[in-house]
Amino acid sequence: MIGLGSAVMGGCQSTSDTNASPGRASEKPSDSSTIRQAAGTGHPDGMVWIPGTTFLMGADEFPDARPVHNVTVAGFWMDEHEVTNAEFARFVSKTGYVTVAERPLKPADFPDVPADQLVSGSAVFTPPAQAVSLTDPLQWWRYVGGASWRHPKGPGSSLQGRDNEPVVHVSYEDAAAYAQWAGKRLPTEAEWELAARGGKKPSTYYWGDELKPAGKWMANIYQGNFPQKNTEEDGYAEAAPVKTFPPNPYGLYDMDGNVWEWCQDFYRPDYYAASPAQNPQGPTDSYDPDEPGAIKRVQRGGSFLCSDQYCIRYKAGSRGKGEVTSGSNNLGFRCVTSR
Repeated sequence: MIGLGSAVMGGCQSTSDTNASPGRASEKPSDSSTIRQAAGTGHPDGMVWIPGTTFLMGADEFPDARPVHNVTVAGFWMDEHEVTNAEFARFVSKTGYVTVAERPLKPADFPDVPADQLVSGSAVFTPPAQAVSLTDPLQWWRYVGGASWRHPKGPGSSLQGRDNEPVVHVSYEDAAAYAQWAGKRLPTEAEWELAARGGKKPSTYYWGDELKPAGKWMANIYQGNFPQKNTEEDGYAEAAPVKTFPPNPYGLYDMDGNVWEWCQDFYRPDYYAASPAQNPQGPTDSYDPDEPGAIKRVQRGGSFLCSDQYCIRYKAGSRGKGEVTSGSNNLGFRCVTSR
């Protein structure tokens, strides 16, 4: 099997999840764009202002999110929702950009794999027919040749009817390339958490302390017995169209669940012990004791696969991680800008 290492988890770290997919040659976007201004408002179209403030970052529940500490972040604009298939398609149409999942694999990167098995693709959640051990993610993740943002479930699947769903199967490189073209950037981890908290006091979930306030699901996560039986109580087995669930107090959608979102910070589980108090930008290098040789960036927010049975990293203050060349069908992004 090619490309299924730790990043197939899309950020989750609850058991033995590991995140990696094959490293491939870098491609640069061939065009650039400036941020469109919403008519008559003076602010970037489709973005909301996140006022700068000091807040408590992290969560005692998660070892890599300790210690909880005060962080001051300057104000910035953030996309109100995850980048959609339609938006990413415009970027590709303008630039001719080819995502990592679509690029040919290099035989030199896989010396023990026969050349005829080196097929480009990405990781797709494939639920088993029966209950399985939750210690082995490969029971529900499958590397699918031909899977990409254009074909989210592999050959034969398409984006028909999915324009307003978040784009998936995007690596860190892909997300950063889109952000550069759009005249934006990926958020720092501190910016992302500040925005997700919505100016509210610390709570279990970003929306509050109740999982289902007034009996209503507030985010697209997993219900049922993971990974074989999703009851779809919230209405979705996979990614939902953006703006399906209620926004937070800042007007941001899907900061919990739906798809994981890339942040610009390198991942280190010990970073919070030495994190600067003012506008932290993340560590200077990556280190994950589970995979010391992999370069990883932070992912935030959880996805439609988060479940209290397995991955609880949609909770407030929690962190995810992903190898930078990897993608999956529960991994996307949104952008920010400081101007």
